[in-house]
Amino acid sequence: MTLFVTLHAWRVPRRAVPHALARLAFDRRRLRAMPGVRFAKLLGTGTGQSFGPADADLTRYAALVVWTGAEPAEAFAGSPVARAWESLATGQIRIDLRPLASRGRWSGVEPFGTPKGTAEGTVLALTRARLRPRRAVTFWRAVPPVAEAVATAPGLLSRFGIGEAPIGWQGTVSVWRNTADLVEFAYRHPQHRAAILRTPAEGWYAEDLFARFAVLDVMGDRKVVGWSDGGERGRA
Repeated sequence: MTLFVTLHAWRVPRRAVPHALARLAFDRRRLRAMPGVRFAKLLGTGTGQSFGPADADLTRYAALVVWTGAEPAEAFAGSPVARAWESLATGQIRIDLRPLASRGRWSGVEPFGTPKGTAEGTVLALTRARLRPRRAVTFWRAVPPVAEAVATAPGLLSRFGIGEAPIGWQGTVSVWRNTADLVEFAYRHPQHRAAILRTPAEGWYAEDLFARFAVLDVMGDRKVVGWSDGGERGRA
């Protein structure tokens, strides 16, 4: 089965934050129940600088949806979930994705299967982890050097944090000009490589996942996710 993935993000005004938080809880089940949905997460977001509570951006929310195909994904725009978020939002974006690689689990499953693919154009990387409570402080201390390094990485178009809960259930989304730029940072940049090497020894994660996608289409306001088309650093 060829899976089709969409990433949605909405920017809401501060006055709408209480309503958005209520929707975050209420709409999760409705999103998962939509026809053609194989896996779905409604998420809070952050800057990706520290992954602690202070990193949260209460004016932006996201949904990651894995569909059985492109056709059922088109029904999302007219769904009660989408209409509810649109009524709150001052800006929104949808990014269509094709899975290229995925390893690990999210909520006990492999949401993107085990794809094997390549892409010549823009790619999106997603990381997600559930921290072990006793290792969380050590992890948070290790994040700032990596966050500072990625902010100036060549080819970075956008980045932001995602989370299912304020503490311990976090991840990142980053968009790159091409696969070469992503690989150069992920495996050759000293700070990021050092963090990768520390992971097994530190035992930070109870569950983790890394996935890479080809960006098929981008619709909406790219400012919602701090997208910079010039290949300069993206800011959430």
